[in-house]
Amino acid sequence: MRYLPFLSSVHELVQPEHYLEIGIRNGGSLALSTCRSVGIDPAYNVTTELSAHVSLFRTTSDEYFSRPSPLAVVGGERFDLTFIDGMHLFEFALRDFINAERSARRTSVIVFDDVLPRTVDEAARERHTNAWTGDVYPMIEVLARYRPEVSTILVDTEPTGLFLVLGLDPSDTVLADHYDEILREHRHADPQPVPKSLLERDAVQAPQRVLDAGFWKVLRDERAQPTGDGFSRLLREQLAQDFGPGYLP
Repeated sequence: MRYLPFLSSVHELVQPEHYLEIGIRNGGSLALSTCRSVGIDPAYNVTTELSAHVSLFRTTSDEYFSRPSPLAVVGGERFDLTFIDGMHLFEFALRDFINAERSARRTSVIVFDDVLPRTVDEAARERHTNAWTGDVYPMIEVLARYRPEVSTILVDTEPTGLFLVLGLDPSDTVLADHYDEILREHRHADPQPVPKSLLERDAVQAPQRVLDAGFWKVLRDERAQPTGDGFSRLLREQLAQDFGPGYLP
């Protein structure tokens, strides 16, 4: 399954009231939104018709989130769904996640694009290929190590995979507190040490299996009627049912 049809289904499943997209390019993915949306890209060239109420910002994500109130444009509401497809360099992806989570709800979903490079060349920091993921892929290991309480799903979409992050905590500061340490450990000079498991797409989920899973309803139900501290447990239990007892969120 290509990533855009998958994302279209994600919009239907999440039913977001507010949507954020970092890196909008020609607007192909932003056009999937039917709710109040914010798009950030310093060099966007939207050629696709947008049907939602969209606020476009021709700026970097760092500049946008440095504003006194980045949520003011959506009336102070938090984003239920975020798609990160900005600069394909690890440090930008890390900062985008930190800022996106801070602007999310615990029931929100954050989606990274381009986490499954098909070759080491595609993952280079210095682009020299037509198709290019950059070094976004270390976000998988970073979240597993520094934020084991969040749940993550690697999705085998074409061409270069998606990475879903669930069970968010907008108040958590671990990644920001350890930012310099994380960069020293996970930002590498080319050629990139892409794990063989990623190149071979081990431990990734089939797109349709993810779309058919039950955790989407857990997210929607929690947003409609919060259960408090039990939400994280319910989410993990559902993910284990969806993907098997060996699933490690």
